[in-house]
Amino acid sequence: MKKINFTFLFLSAIIFSARAQDTTMVEQYCKLTATGKMFSNKLHIELDFGDVERKWLKDYRLRDEKTGKPKQFNSVIDGLNFMGAQGWTLVNAFPMADDGTSTQRGTTAYHYYFKKLFKRSEID
Repeated sequence: MKKINFTFLFLSAIIFSARAQDTTMVEQYCKLTATGKMFSNKLHIELDFGDVERKWLKDYRLRDEKTGKPKQFNSVIDGLNFMGAQGWTLVNAFPMADDGTSTQRGTTAYHYYFKKLFKRSEID
C-alpha cells in the first residue's frame, strides 16, 4: 500500500511541476547610444543589452530582421520611438563628449537608458 501511495505522490509531483510556470517578473535594462554619422544627417545607434557573449562583436547596432543590415534612424526621436514600440521605458538620458579615443573625435554621444519587465522564464 505504501508503494502505491509513494508512486501516486511521485507522479502527482511531476505533473504539478510540469504545469507550474515561473511568473516572476524581472526588470532588465539596456542602453541606447546615438552618435552622428560623418557627412550624413543619419545617426549611428548602438544597443547594449549587457550580453556577455556579444562583447567580442564590437558592433551593437540594431539590425533589420529581414536583411540583416544595420537599421537606419533619421533622428534620436526615431530611435526612441522604436524602443518605446518594443515595450521599453526610458529611465535616464545624458550627453557625453568623446574623449578623443574613438574614430569620430570631437563628437558627442547621447546615452539613453531603458528598462523593461520580462518573465524570468523569458530571459533564462
